[in-house]
Amino acid sequence: MKNVKSIFKREFLGYFATPVAFVFIVIFLLLSGAFTFQLGDLYERGQADLLPFFGWHPWLYLFLIPAVSMRLWAEERRQGTIELLMTLPVTIPQVVVGKFLAAWAFTGLALLLTFPTWLTVNYLGQPDNGAILAGYAGSFLLAGGFLSIGACISSITKNQVIAFVISVVVCLLFMLFDLPDVADVLSGWVPTVLIDAVANFSFQAHFQAISKGVIDVRDLVFFFSLITLFLFANGLILDAKKAD
Repeated sequence: MKNVKSIFKREFLGYFATPVAFVFIVIFLLLSGAFTFQLGDLYERGQADLLPFFGWHPWLYLFLIPAVSMRLWAEERRQGTIELLMTLPVTIPQVVVGKFLAAWAFTGLALLLTFPTWLTVNYLGQPDNGAILAGYAGSFLLAGGFLSIGACISSITKNQVIAFVISVVVCLLFMLFDLPDVADVLSGWVPTVLIDAVANFSFQAHFQAISKGVIDVRDLVFFFSLITLFLFANGLILDAKKAD
């Protein structure tokens, strides 16, 4: 645990060593605000909730989270510091978890800074703050899912652009799994049971339920299982490359 904390501190503070962290946070806040109030018509809806706010988060994360995760391992490989990191008295799982938690905490900080939107809704009406809090929790879990995928892909290559593009594509697939068009394409040659199984891997389906204040254990299990799976794969990839 001590080693994980050390890695976490190193990585988290590293985000603020350059202007990249501040640029990411500003862009996230500006886009989330624009999407909520302009495209989501928060005022015009006449309802005291944050559904328009959370509804855009999957699409914001689709591009912003890979921008964070692409540097996790690709930058280490490009600079050649990954060899030094692996010689430290830490295990690969400890490094993987520490770097992931630092990135997750950083995105959580950006999400936390959107609290003025929450205050605005409370000023204008009497929202269900329990549902809003659940929405924030769901958004945080969604960001963790995107990050685990991006971190795993970042460990494959030392090119950040390649890591970014592949991460966006893979995350997009996880968002589209439950769309009717996808089911229609698969229905001709894939059993219905398999189509339903594929739809259950959709980020949208699990996130939308939580964002509405409905916390189902199955949705929580999905996100935590997904994060664990990709972090495990991340460790396997690093271990394989270390052995080369």
